[in-house]
Amino acid sequence: MAGVVTRFAPSPTGPLHLGHAYAAIVAHDMARAAGGRFLLRIEDIDQTRCRPAWEAQIYDDLQWLGLSWEEPVMRQSDRLPTYQAALDALWARGVLYPCTCSRRDIEAALSAPQEGVPIAMGPDGPVYPGTCRHHARVGVRPADAVLRLDIAAALAQADGPFTFVETGASHLGTIGTTGRHYTGHIGDIVLSRRDMGTSYHLSVVLDDAAQGVTHVTRGEDLFDATRIHVLLQRLLGLPTPVYHHHRLIRDDHGKRLAKRDDARALAKYRAEGASPADIRRMVGL
Repeated sequence: MAGVVTRFAPSPTGPLHLGHAYAAIVAHDMARAAGGRFLLRIEDIDQTRCRPAWEAQIYDDLQWLGLSWEEPVMRQSDRLPTYQAALDALWARGVLYPCTCSRRDIEAALSAPQEGVPIAMGPDGPVYPGTCRHHARVGVRPADAVLRLDIAAALAQADGPFTFVETGASHLGTIGTTGRHYTGHIGDIVLSRRDMGTSYHLSVVLDDAAQGVTHVTRGEDLFDATRIHVLLQRLLGLPTPVYHHHRLIRDDHGKRLAKRDDARALAKYRAEGASPADIRRMVGL
């Protein structure tokens, strides 16, 4: 596994908890075991929720865990021109369209399907019904609009097969996705949000390529989203890393930990006298 490059990419929207610690340690230890490189990326495209204090806490908590990374740290807020250039290129290829639907509009459009037919759910929730797919795609790209990827048009332009190598225990092997799955179970996903100028799916693909990430480690809840990322990589001519979707750290009721779970924040455990070795034991490492 020489030449392995991994990354941990938290958002500074709250305190790191045990789940973040597990994800960071898995990525860090995979790189170190292979004599490779471990990178840190701050995913701060949501400027309405990100705070400098949380970013500072991320660095402090990770250093306390004994993790080290290369400098400088990539910050998504510094890469908006890159995301805009990619959107311009995709718009010019006719695979994006503006969407004016609110969440309520989408719910209404999906609320009256054929009786007995369940609503298809994708990585981002209910599969978009294509209400705005007829909108014009010519001229200058709208600068302040939600932009969706026309998944059928993207499939027609991208070079398949749409496969990736998975090393996580739950999905070990080569994973492929059919065109029918993309259209029926993923749909026209959002690539640019009005208040961000990009989206998680677009930025993570561009950032992993820019940082030369060879092995993406992340929670198994993002497994289906990886199918989107593989399509975008094929569409944009970017390499596809190896993926490792690991188990999630859950609370006593089996619920996945979230930023609001302050009771399991690393800062709390630190204040109570826990050691980095204690944290590793708590997450099963």
